[in-house]
Amino acid sequence: MEYVIEMNNIRKEFPGIVANDNITLQVKKGEIHALLGENGAGKSTLMNVLFGLYQPEKGEIKVNGQPVKITDPNVANRLGIGMVHQHFMLVHNFTVTENIILGSEPTKGGKINIKDAAKKVEELSKRYGLSVDPYAKIEDISVGMQQRVEILKTLYRGAEILIFDEPTAVLTPQEIKELIQIMGKLVAEGKSIILITHKLKEIMEVCDRCTVIRKGKGIGTVEVSETDPDQLAALMVGREVHFKVDKKEAQPTDVVLEVKDLVVIDSRNIPVVEGLNLEVKAGEILGIAGVDGNGQTELIEGITGLRKIKSGSVKINGKETAHLSSRKITETGVGHIPEDRHKHGLVLDYTIGENMVLQTYYQKPYSNSGVLSYNKIYEKAKSLIEEYDVRTPSEFTPARALSGGNQQKGIIAREVDRSPSLLIASQPTRGLDVGAIEFIHSKLVEERDKGRAVLLVSFELDEVMNLSDRIAVIYEGKIVAIVDPKETSEQELGLLMAGGKKESVGVS
Repeated sequence: MEYVIEMNNIRKEFPGIVANDNITLQVKKGEIHALLGENGAGKSTLMNVLFGLYQPEKGEIKVNGQPVKITDPNVANRLGIGMVHQHFMLVHNFTVTENIILGSEPTKGGKINIKDAAKKVEELSKRYGLSVDPYAKIEDISVGMQQRVEILKTLYRGAEILIFDEPTAVLTPQEIKELIQIMGKLVAEGKSIILITHKLKEIMEVCDRCTVIRKGKGIGTVEVSETDPDQLAALMVGREVHFKVDKKEAQPTDVVLEVKDLVVIDSRNIPVVEGLNLEVKAGEILGIAGVDGNGQTELIEGITGLRKIKSGSVKINGKETAHLSSRKITETGVGHIPEDRHKHGLVLDYTIGENMVLQTYYQKPYSNSGVLSYNKIYEKAKSLIEEYDVRTPSEFTPARALSGGNQQKGIIAREVDRSPSLLIASQPTRGLDVGAIEFIHSKLVEERDKGRAVLLVSFELDEVMNLSDRIAVIYEGKIVAIVDPKETSEQELGLLMAGGKKESVGVS
């Protein structure tokens, strides 16, 4: 059998951890091959070895049947291997074309020839249905478009084998659909794709074969047409996984969060939350459903003090918090799992242990008269790491060394452990695998059952439907409908999210 990529018995070690334990991966020409595994299973590490970012301790790599040594990404590019990273590698104030040619600039008489490059970018963009404007600036285009620029970057360099690292983690449902079509066009042209993911639905929809990695070891490769999501989940986690959230009827009591006529403006001074009203009660999970960019982010930043409120009122347990600092709001009993874990959730250069007490380090027992007690901090961190199954070599490991999913678990541990009276969970399971999602969902329900108010914001519609006791639909900065998840469907929610009307839907 002729494979375009063969990775045989690859072993990659880091201090204190074997990330890839003799893994074999074989990719056929013209297939979409999924690489499936939990957070921290070693998927990205294996692909970083293939892309030349890491050197393996042992094992061999063959490209089109020939043994190769991939010493750095330039060698990978020359071999026709391109990688679209999970966190994009783009220069924000450069144009699309400038980003694409960076490092391989075409010159005419010693000058960079942007015109020719832009023309080539446009041709590639048309050919694969990417519809990217070669002259647009990166900072002015959507996340989905930025990802297309990353794809173009690899195609421009002549990639025949494309590695996509969790490409749908940051996309809206519509953009995911478009990306799937783009991948279809790429393989129709004879390219091969390796897709790192833990979204089972996507594997079933687009992949031909799937290789499963668990805790650094290769579990095996299956034909997607001969398997189902339950079987894949069990292979990945090593046990059966329940997709339905197990919860009893909510028993809501007092109003914990009351938002009235809230107006929040964005960085361009345009109101993105426009006179919004909302209530969340103790003992319920209120889910917010909406297409990205309808004011969800600014609403949460307004409530948590990360963004100034222009007008309106925010009350937590009856106390006005609209113009308090973030710390003061936290102290009124608010926990916040932020949507951007790197920007607002972690200090990446601190240890994971220090990150666990970011909300409480200045209080006893972690601090006495302004002196930090590291013993107490790390003792606490150790117990949280165990309880929340944060996969890290130790509590002293810098946060940036953990996989995205394990960084997320660290934030969730810190925020849920304080058992705040209002827990705001913004994209809480973004980038998590099914086993971790199941665990986080049970934690959110547990908080609800303790009589806490939970405000959930998620772009995963099935997550909103599964977890929420009530769903508030946000559109253009206003709540346009409040629906009962038991009496609605994804279709109806989708319609409301797009600004459609439903006769029987009342706004409470």
